[in-house]
Parts: sequence; structure tokens; C-alpha cells
Amino acid sequence: MSAAPSWRDRAANQTRLAFGQALLELGEREPRTVVVSADTQDLLGIRPWIERFRPRFIEMGIAEQNAIGVAAGLATTGLRPYVCAYAPFITARSMEQVRNDVAYARQRVVIAAAASGISLGVAGGTHHALEDLALMRSLPNMTVLVPADVEEAYQATLATLDIDGPVYLRLGGRVEEPPVTRLDAPFPLGKARLLRPGNDVAIFACGAMTSLAVQASDTLKAEGIAARVLNVSTIKPLDRESILAAAAETRGIVTAEEHHLTGGLGGAVAELLAVEHPTRMRMVGMPDAFASIGPTVKVREKYGMSAAAIAAACRELL
Repeated sequence: MSAAPSWRDRAANQTRLAFGQALLELGEREPRTVVVSADTQDLLGIRPWIERFRPRFIEMGIAEQNAIGVAAGLATTGLRPYVCAYAPFITARSMEQVRNDVAYARQRVVIAAAASGISLGVAGGTHHALEDLALMRSLPNMTVLVPADVEEAYQATLATLDIDGPVYLRLGGRVEEPPVTRLDAPFPLGKARLLRPGNDVAIFACGAMTSLAVQASDTLKAEGIAARVLNVSTIKPLDRESILAAAAETRGIVTAEEHHLTGGLGGAVAELLAVEHPTRMRMVGMPDAFASIGPTVKVREKYGMSAAAIAAACRELL
């Protein structure tokens, strides 16, 4: 008899599905956990949760503002709500509710936002989330997490249970992301994870761009360039120490993200360095435009979100 599929098998290298698997563990561990869905039972792989914990599940339908309001209310009673939604809608459409009901009130609500960036490339600009990090990290009290692969997504989901305040957990769509983190490694909340050493240049990447940063570093190594790669899975609070160390020890810093160049990881790093340690920088991400419609990988490449673009940005600093 063959062994039952593991959670990794069921996650299929998609962070959105790893979240759904980790949620099952949270449900067993914490009976106060409840799930509020905005029509995302399949998107976030939460049907197993519904089967196991049906009384602790609320389906709001395509009503993200209501979902946030309900979750905030549940949190005031001591419950631990997890809002499951599409990233472009739960951030832009629900910004007032997230700001006032969750962040301002400092409620322990976790917003699990799938289909971030251009992971729903074929759905077009209305379904791309390229400004969500800028919106969420601008809110006081909000922790912002961007796991790079399924291992990190699973561990990040578990870690949210211990965060005393609201959390924005940015997850991908129906796109497989290569593994880059160690199996079963505890989630390094507030810390960037070193993936490649190097003192010529440093690459700070998050989410789907992390594996591409590793590819770029390996390409540069063959050219005799040692590119340090750090996986910034916590955008807020930012790992100041790792960034300032890289600024002091290398010849420049490159940031890489599937997000607009304004307000995301690159903006956060630049804000820190401008005040603490002015440093030569390059940013790889989405330019000031709405993305075209198309397969995710092709759209990334069109707008310069690729391993080749990261490597080219590194060479410019040397």
C-alpha cells in the first residue's frame, strides 16, 4: 500500500496551498481559530478545513469589506480569525476596513492574501496585486510576511498564531515556485534568511523573486562575482541589521520583488539606507505601469522580473 500524500505533496509547490495545509495544523492546535472566506475555498485550499472544522468556518462570498469587518468583530471576542481572500481585492477594495477595524484597533486578524503580484497573469490588471505591499506596510501595527516557497509558507502560517497584532500574509496564485528554503526550518520572523554568501554585491529578494535571485547569484558566481542572496520573508518589521551589514560589506545592493518599484521591498530598503547608510542600489520589480495580460512567467520577463535582469542589475554596481 502506498503512503498517504504528505502536506508537501498536496501543496504542489504553491504557497497558497501550503497555507491551507498549515491551517489544518493550526485548527488542531488552537480551538479559537476560525476561518472567514471571501469565496476562496479552492484558491487557498481550505476545503479540508471546512470538512474538519465546519462550525469554525464562515463563507462571506465576494464581499471582502464584510469579511474584514466580521473578522475584526470575531477578534474582539478572543477568537483568532484568518481571512482568506484574493490579494488585489482584500487590500485595495477593503483598505478602509483593514485600516480602521483591524490595524487601528490592533486586532489579531491574519489576512491570507493569495494571487498576489501577477500570479494570475491571464486574468489581467484587475486581478494583479502589485501595490499591496505598499498599502499594507504603510499601516501601523501591521506585520507583513512574504514567504518564498511552500516550506516557508507553511512555517509562516504557523508563526502567525503567536504574533500579537494584525498580519498580512502574501501568497502566490496557481503558479509553482521552486523550493529555496530548508525543510522544516522555523520561520525567521523579522529576519532575512541568507541563501548565498558573497561580498561583491547583495541581493535582497522576496516571494516569487527569491528563487530567481538564487539563479542570478549562481550565474554571477560563474563569472567570478560573489553575490550574497538574502530572502526577506518579513517586509515589516524589516531586518535592519542584515541590510546595514550588506551595505557596509558589499559594493551595492539589489532588491527584487514582484511588486511595483514604489513602496514595496525596494522602497523599504531604500528608506532605511537613505537615513542610516547611503548606498548604491538597483531595484528589480514592476515599473510604473499596469501589467499586460498573459502567462505569469512571460509577463514577469516582459517587465524585467527575471534572473537575467537581477544579474544585470548586480553587474551595474561593480
